[in-house]
Amino acid sequence: MSVLTIFLQAAPAGGSSPMMLIMMGVMFVGFYFLMIRPQQAKQKKEKTFQENLKVGTRVVLTSGLHGRIAQVQDDGFVIETLSGKLKFEKAAVSREFTETRFGDKAVKTTDKPVEKKEIETENK
Repeated sequence: MSVLTIFLQAAPAGGSSPMMLIMMGVMFVGFYFLMIRPQQAKQKKEKTFQENLKVGTRVVLTSGLHGRIAQVQDDGFVIETLSGKLKFEKAAVSREFTETRFGDKAVKTTDKPVEKKEIETENK
């Protein structure tokens, strides 16, 4: 017996039953909450991350390129790497890769050298 004949035998003769419609509705709701909604939330976080990037932030691109943002433009970023400055679209910056690689240390702060000097003077 093929799978098709089993389904045909199981289907009611009068058309679709209310139970079948309820099951399809439950499946749709399940797909929404398990697949569609988390993907939308991830896209929203990625877009917010890309919009809030500033000059001096260390980033990792989706291609794996590491660099520091040298310039923020309307349509993208100029990324400074060891080999020079390159322009990329904002969508090329990966929030996931950047947070994995740099974590909270992604933003370059100017206070750190001052703190090191203060610590050195305190130790003397």
